[in-house]
Amino acid sequence: MREPKRHYLAFTAALLLAGCGGGTDTAPAPDKTPSTPAGTVPLSNEQATKLGLKWAVAERADEAPIATLPATIAPPPNARVAVTATYPGMVKRIYVAEGDTVKAGQLLATVASTDILSHGADLARAEARLRVAGASASRLTQLAREGVIAGARADEAQAQLRQAQADVTEQRRILAMTGAAGRDGTYRLTAPIAGRVAKASVETGDRIDPMEASFVVDAASRYEIRAQLPQKFIGQIRPGMSVRVKDGVGGTVTSVGNVIDPETRAALLKASVPGAPGIVSGGTTSVTIYGPAPDGAVMVPDAAVTNLGDGDIVFVAAKGGVSTRSVRQGPTVEGRTLILSGLKPGEKVVASGTSELKALALAQ
Repeated sequence: MREPKRHYLAFTAALLLAGCGGGTDTAPAPDKTPSTPAGTVPLSNEQATKLGLKWAVAERADEAPIATLPATIAPPPNARVAVTATYPGMVKRIYVAEGDTVKAGQLLATVASTDILSHGADLARAEARLRVAGASASRLTQLAREGVIAGARADEAQAQLRQAQADVTEQRRILAMTGAAGRDGTYRLTAPIAGRVAKASVETGDRIDPMEASFVVDAASRYEIRAQLPQKFIGQIRPGMSVRVKDGVGGTVTSVGNVIDPETRAALLKASVPGAPGIVSGGTTSVTIYGPAPDGAVMVPDAAVTNLGDGDIVFVAAKGGVSTRSVRQGPTVEGRTLILSGLKPGEKVVASGTSELKALALAQ
């Protein structure tokens, strides 16, 4: 039963060596020499082009994937903030709509309120008392210096001045907390964080009550990735390690739970990633956790690694052709495979066309 297969491989190899096949956009192979070292598949530049071989350079690996897990996307803690009405009133004007992107401190709406008018009047009265107290304290202090009155009366006037100053400061603070304008009786609702307006429940002319969530703003700059980390990885993965989700968005592990769920035998892992297209709160994704790579490890395209006999190999550029190189491979993530041993950084490997080279190697 083995004899027909050997004839088939020999026939395939003969065709390949004769130059059949095709391909474009290929890198040149090593120059052919009259003699090739043992273990090398003889190959000229012309044959490499005919076979459509493509090449890649083994790159030093600083990080290595440890695990890839299904995950969910959620807003991070404090990422959703409600904007509430401080005083009852009527919405005078709205400046944003649901879905709008806002900056921290950006104006959302103005509200007319009789309470603000009252605070404005209180401030005006406190400022008037302050002016009177200031004039009185200045006059009595001068009289006390001249010995006309007792010093105690000047001290009493200074105490009344400080009280008047405190009243003015308090009234101004109350109005400043709401961005209020005491003269026209309005105050401002502003965005507490940068993000997206997820809810706008009021319209111009609506009446709002204190502590009513008129707007909700979701932070759009960061998201939290949550995944169940199997027990076997606990101890290998720790906060600070890097992660990547789909489309190459990178982030950082923020916490690894220390409680194992008795049913799933897993702990909760959390990571932080920046906002990006496709990163949507409530969606699902996969997250790959990375740790330090072993010494000497390299990364190559996953198509560069193939199986020959009982082990994994890559085809490496060699004098007169390509040589087979036994390698020990690690995980494959996003189209790239980690090579733990057998290959050095900077070596040139075949990244496309390995099937044809396998036939040539088996026919030798």
